[in-house]
Amino acid sequence: MISTSIKQSYRMGILPVLAGLMALIGAGSAAAGEADIVDAKATRTGEGVWRFDVTVSHADEGWEHYADRFDIIAPDGIVLGERILLHPHVTEQPFTRSLTGVQIPEGVTFVEIRANDKVHGLGGKTLKLDLPHD
Repeated sequence: MISTSIKQSYRMGILPVLAGLMALIGAGSAAAGEADIVDAKATRTGEGVWRFDVTVSHADEGWEHYADRFDIIAPDGIVLGERILLHPHVTEQPFTRSLTGVQIPEGVTFVEIRANDKVHGLGGKTLKLDLPHD
């Protein structure tokens, strides 16, 4: 027969471990982490109009958790452009997508690019991109 103190010690040791395992299992869909911007290129296509080729990295897991957007942000925080990503890129990482027709106000010399994912929202690595002078 196992003594009461051994049973209590067993419960005290195993319960926190089990609770931790359950938390990890429940957080499985969050394992992909946040979406990161890893590269970008800006090309002027007209007077004050730009095209952005943006490379996003995210461990897409499927339709419930994938990088679903990237934004082009002015230095003052205004969103100048948004590219919606309509499907996961599970087997294509990192991936590059373009956004055309972005109006950049006169005098803006750089933008920040950020990505969003369906679970974490914003929060991954952003990229400050200097706009080339023609």
